[in-house]
Amino acid sequence: MRTFILITFMLILFGCNQPVESSKKIVRPIMWTQVSLSNFEQIRTLSGIVAPVEATKLSFEVSGKIQSIKVNLGDDVSKGQELARLNQRSFILGLQSAQAKYEQAKASLVDAKNSYTRYSKLIKQGVVSQSGFDNAKATYEASKSAVDVAKAQLDITEKNLQDNILLAPYDGIITKRLFEPSQQISAGQSVFEIEGKHGLEVRVMVPETLIQELTQNTILPIRFPVLPDISMQARITEIGTRAESANAFPVTVVLQKDNSLLRAGMTAEVEFSFEGIGRTGHKGPSIRVPLTALSAGLDQKTFVYVYNPENQQVHKTAVQTENILENEVFISSGLKDGEIIATAGVAFLRDGQQVTLLDDHVQRFN
Repeated sequence: MRTFILITFMLILFGCNQPVESSKKIVRPIMWTQVSLSNFEQIRTLSGIVAPVEATKLSFEVSGKIQSIKVNLGDDVSKGQELARLNQRSFILGLQSAQAKYEQAKASLVDAKNSYTRYSKLIKQGVVSQSGFDNAKATYEASKSAVDVAKAQLDITEKNLQDNILLAPYDGIITKRLFEPSQQISAGQSVFEIEGKHGLEVRVMVPETLIQELTQNTILPIRFPVLPDISMQARITEIGTRAESANAFPVTVVLQKDNSLLRAGMTAEVEFSFEGIGRTGHKGPSIRVPLTALSAGLDQKTFVYVYNPENQQVHKTAVQTENILENEVFISSGLKDGEIIATAGVAFLRDGQQVTLLDDHVQRFN
């Protein structure tokens, strides 16, 4: 028994004298991204109103009493289709009167021409006086003018008869009907409002600080607050040259495709992108990095941690920041295209620290 206790004590003593193995060095994993050069663009979103490309008010060119209206609010119409008609009685009577006057003027012209021809022959024979010949010639010239006047008056009455029928100027939809049959209407008073079927456009007011950046035919993204699942593109077709309210200029963009859910009067959001200028005056390509990748230093300097694949270490690198947009910072200098930087937990990193890239599918550097 004593021998067993002695052996056990010696084993314990022997085990206590063994050196303790040092723990393995911990390598910190980091979130990361590989940076790349991109255009230094800024985006400004402005609200606009959807409107039809073609829309107009329709009116008669003559006055009269409405005899019939052929269409209702919301009806589809085709180009040349009759929309409304005035009572034609007065126009028909006017046309008959103008025709009678025209025929009378032509008969008078025949008589005056015959008289002038006869006097022309007699004046050569010395049978009639010069004054008689001059009177016959003047009567003939006046008769020709009277025929021209009567013909013009006849053309006007024929046109008035045609104008008492209101026709659709193009394919479209009736959006307003302002009169009813038997109402008296004056020339130029709106009877209908019509919208064409040639697409929709967005009218937006652009501030003076942005108008110089716009050019014709530029394609812009469009979104609609009431239809969040719809995004479209539009082309700039008109740029105003005179400021209107609040020193803003009118700009028109035409949607590049149709959508049956869109209606005139809806609100649209137009994204204008333009080349930005950094706070140091930088223009041109830059590198975007997440805001969480930045680390503040002394003298208002900003740093990022750049990963070196050869020794698997991060190095504290000073960068020049320009602008911030949607939690991304534009970097004009200090980084190179393709470099890998830490994007989170930079406050816990130090220059020269060995790290590993946190992700199973990333490329490992040995």
